Amino acid sequence: MRTMPPAKGLIQVYTGSGKGKTTAALGQAMRAAGQGLMVYIVQFMKGWPYYGELDTVGQHPNITLKQFGRPDFVSKANPEPVDVRKAEEALDHAREIVMSGEYDLVILDEVNVALEWKLIALGDVLSLMAGKPPQVELILTGRYADPEVIAGADLVTEMREIKHPYQKGLLSRRGIDY
Repeated sequence: MRTMPPAKGLIQVYTGSGKGKTTAALGQAMRAAGQGLMVYIVQFMKGWPYYGELDTVGQHPNITLKQFGRPDFVSKANPEPVDVRKAEEALDHAREIVMSGEYDLVILDEVNVALEWKLIALGDVLSLMAGKPPQVELILTGRYADPEVIAGADLVTEMREIKHPYQKGLLSRRGIDY
C-alpha cells in the first residue's frame, strides 16, 4: 500500500571522501519503503552484480534498483565511450523516473562521480534538480559533489574519512563493504 508522499520533497546530497554515502542513501530508501513510499534507485557507474544491496532491496516491493554501468572501474583520465553512454542513459532514465509521478524518493547513486569524471553534463543534473516535481525527494550520492549541486540542495552531508581499515591493508569484506 502506497502512503501519501511528503507535501514537500527535498534534495539531499551525501558526498565526501569517507565511507557510507551509498549506505546512508540505502538506509533512507529502507525507511521510506517501510512507511509505504515508492523508491527508485538509479546507480551510475555500477554494473557489478555482487553488491549486497541488489538482492536485499530487490525483495522489497516498494523499491526498484537499476544499474547503469559495467562490472569494471571507469578511468577518470580516459573513460570508455560505453561508460559515457551508460551514464547518459542513467541520467535520461532518472529524469523519466523523477518526472513520472510514480516514485516518492529517487536516489541517484554515484551521480557526483559521474559528473566529476565528465561522463554527464553538470547543466543536465542541475536542470533535473530544479525541475523535479515538488513532492519528490531526491538524493544524490558520490564523492566530489560540485559546488553548484551543493548550492541547489536542501541538505548536504559530507562523509569525511578519519581512519579506514584499507590503510592497514584490509580488503573489502563481503556483506560489510559490498
